[in-house]
Amino acid sequence: MRWQSASLLLFPALLVSLLGLPIPALCQTSAASSQNSQAATPAPPANDHTSAPSAPPIPGNAPRMSKQTRYEVIHDFEMQLVYARAVFPMGTKGLRLKQGGISPSGEEMREALAIYGPAIKPGDPTQISWVQIKDDHIHFELNGGPIRKKKWYQRVEISGAAGPPLSPGGNDNPQANSHGSFVDLYFDKYVPEMTAQQLRSLLYPVLDFTARNKEQAYLDTVPPLVKKAIQEHRVLVGMNSEMVVHAKGKPPKKVRERDGDTEYEEWIYGEPPADVDFVRIVGDEVVRVETMKVGGEKIVRTQKEVVLPERDKEKEAKKEEQERPANAPSMRRPGESSEDAPKPAQGASPVPPMPPPDVPQPPS
Repeated sequence: MRWQSASLLLFPALLVSLLGLPIPALCQTSAASSQNSQAATPAPPANDHTSAPSAPPIPGNAPRMSKQTRYEVIHDFEMQLVYARAVFPMGTKGLRLKQGGISPSGEEMREALAIYGPAIKPGDPTQISWVQIKDDHIHFELNGGPIRKKKWYQRVEISGAAGPPLSPGGNDNPQANSHGSFVDLYFDKYVPEMTAQQLRSLLYPVLDFTARNKEQAYLDTVPPLVKKAIQEHRVLVGMNSEMVVHAKGKPPKKVRERDGDTEYEEWIYGEPPADVDFVRIVGDEVVRVETMKVGGEKIVRTQKEVVLPERDKEKEAKKEEQERPANAPSMRRPGESSEDAPKPAQGASPVPPMPPPDVPQPPS
């Protein structure tokens, strides 16, 4: 036992003597090597939310998507919560995405928004409710899609000899879903084999899978000048009302006034003795910002500081008259057109006929 313990004690000293290094130098060498190994390990790159997620490009000769990959894509993307980076109009058209280009866009998109309104706005949290992989595109339904689907119990019918079949779930047709839409991701020939990260990169123009909250997703969709102003909680002349809400929050006070023939809203932020901002909005655009300082100084800004795409209001109004939704409310009877409606003569509405007076009947 004594020889075994002595050999154990002499082994480290023999090893040091063979290496020709003293024990302190050996310790310093090991510490330096550990530091070098830590320094050689690169730090993980920070996640940049202003650019598309990095993913290798899909080869041009990639085969068709396999059956196993289809199952994995559907399982990975369905019921996933993301944030919208584009506006989705209401209706059954949705968006079409191909090679980074979005359609409809420009004037066609502005007309659709003027007629039907938006279903999903940039920055809104959105849920991918259904994924369908077809021959040359992938169909993603958002927030339930544009049309509500029937439940299984709404398709049950009970029939008998006493009368027509009855449906416990109701016989109404599927109704439009005002909060749902879809996007179709198209490819040149067929849906190729790809990873989930590559698919997220292709969907980045319309859907953000990396944003942590609604505010961050919205800031990535506005111009850099507007983004900086929102982060600094400033209002620029030329912003729309949604940008003002993101910059200053919902206004504590609103005042509706008229300046000649122009109606406007005054959004008031702050109360004395602090600074007070008066933001004047005409339509959906900020036209004037007045700031009352604590010391009594008044700063007024009316020069446009940011230019956003303008809408052709006259063209949109004409388009709205020509293209009305099929389910738009109307007071006309079925089959009756606007030409059959009675028109007032000389600008005066016709007086409705008076009912005949009640004539007393003799007693029986």
